[in-house]
Amino acid sequence: MTPSEIRELLTRHGIRPSRALGQNFLADPNTARRIVRLAELRPDERVVEVGPGVGSLTLALADAGVHVCAIELDRHLVPILEEVVAGRDVEVVQDDAVRVDWNARLGDRPWVMVANLPYNVATTVVVRALETAPMIERLVVMVQREVGERLAAGVGDDAYGAVSVKVAYYAMAKVVGTVSPNVFVPKPKVGSALVRFVRHVRPPVSVHDVDRMFELVRAGFATRRKTLRNTLEGRIDAERFARAQVDPQARAETLSLADWARLADA
Repeated sequence: MTPSEIRELLTRHGIRPSRALGQNFLADPNTARRIVRLAELRPDERVVEVGPGVGSLTLALADAGVHVCAIELDRHLVPILEEVVAGRDVEVVQDDAVRVDWNARLGDRPWVMVANLPYNVATTVVVRALETAPMIERLVVMVQREVGERLAAGVGDDAYGAVSVKVAYYAMAKVVGTVSPNVFVPKPKVGSALVRFVRHVRPPVSVHDVDRMFELVRAGFATRRKTLRNTLEGRIDAERFARAQVDPQARAETLSLADWARLADA
């Protein structure tokens, strides 16, 4: 939908975009179609969309011939969304993607997540989907540009952090495009990035206790300028650093997923 169509819908329904809910509605059909192309959807696939808002991306997804489950938190937007997608293969669900039981909602059939995620919950939604929704095999999401770079970062990248390591355990992630603030209503103050995730068939590393590994990762990145010997003091001693073949003088941002796995096992 165009900006004028979206404003007309909002005015007719007496709705103002909520800053608290991070509502910046996509208002450019070309961008919506671009996102769908990047998702490389097949007509028989099932797509879950988080934060559909007034349905601009939802329409583009429906036009691709896929079944869409659109999960919207804001109950005030649900009637607008139902009006926009009437007659299409779209299921509108009023729920919170931060808390939804993905297994109960989606079952065990394969799904793809395609979404313009609200900035304030984007990382939580992505990480939770990777952790708890194995039926979601691919994701193409639009997020704040800095967040996207962090999610997809690798060792040596400026944006590399704890969440980058967690994502790398579950999926291969890549920034596949950027989006101008000018294609949203209202216009956000920051640019956006499109990030594609392809879930690993099996994790790329073997680790005895995944939760312990992520605890170490969080501790290691808690103070980025300190060495691992300092940030992991009381958790990893010199003998275990040696066993893991990790330099205690190194910093967290220099360690790969495989390094963290060896540390956790040590």
